[in-house]
Amino acid sequence: MESNPSGRTLVLLRHGHSAANGADTVSGWLDVPLSRRGYREAARAGVLLAEHGCRPDFVHTSVLTRAVRTADLALAELGPPGPPVRRSWRLNERHYGALQGRTRDALRAEYGAEQYALWRRSYRQAPPPLPVESPDDPRLDHRYAALPVAELPRTESLADVRTRLVPYWDDAIAPDLRAGRTTLVVAHGNSLRALCMHLDALTEGQVALLEIPTGVPLRYDLDADLRPVVPGGAYLDPVAGVGALDVHSQDGAR
Repeated sequence: MESNPSGRTLVLLRHGHSAANGADTVSGWLDVPLSRRGYREAARAGVLLAEHGCRPDFVHTSVLTRAVRTADLALAELGPPGPPVRRSWRLNERHYGALQGRTRDALRAEYGAEQYALWRRSYRQAPPPLPVESPDDPRLDHRYAALPVAELPRTESLADVRTRLVPYWDDAIAPDLRAGRTTLVVAHGNSLRALCMHLDALTEGQVALLEIPTGVPLRYDLDADLRPVVPGGAYLDPVAGVGALDVHSQDGAR
């Protein structure tokens, strides 16, 4: 892959396959580990970054272990010196409220396949909130202790994820890109879908179709306005990324 003359190269990486992916459970903000497959995917992502000349100058991750560990494993493949890493809850996965920790089959059985699909793929529908007394309430997690209580969700739609992510893009990621730093963002399926929606100006219908595979780096070369030179970017492993839909060729009203 050719280098980007502008130097404004953004690489998005969904964390490697997790234990929750393997068990077909909804993880959201629950802190689940990588699976063995996920460890392999994360290491392979680092190899791909090296092969395609995408060694990052700066890295941003969520605070969830599966993203943190994926970044660590990928960077280990690149060798020293390691780039600076910044972590933010704003890159966390979508909070799935009361659905977290439950299997998808159980949710379909209880609520019906149509309702479950709306919660999973629609832009504006949020699942039932996490009960106030839940031990998984983020207000009880030390990683979020410094945050105002009002900012910590008990459920989220994809629209909510985009609302809390875009300020981090504006204040943290965009300045790195404008400074010519190759920037790696390691996050989650929904937080990266929200970021792609922002980058590519996707409609609600288009983002509903967007799939981002685990462990496959997605490269965007950006212009001076931080808009993609090629809409949708390019996966560093086109074969592994073949399952991702090209939403730009899809009818956004679907």
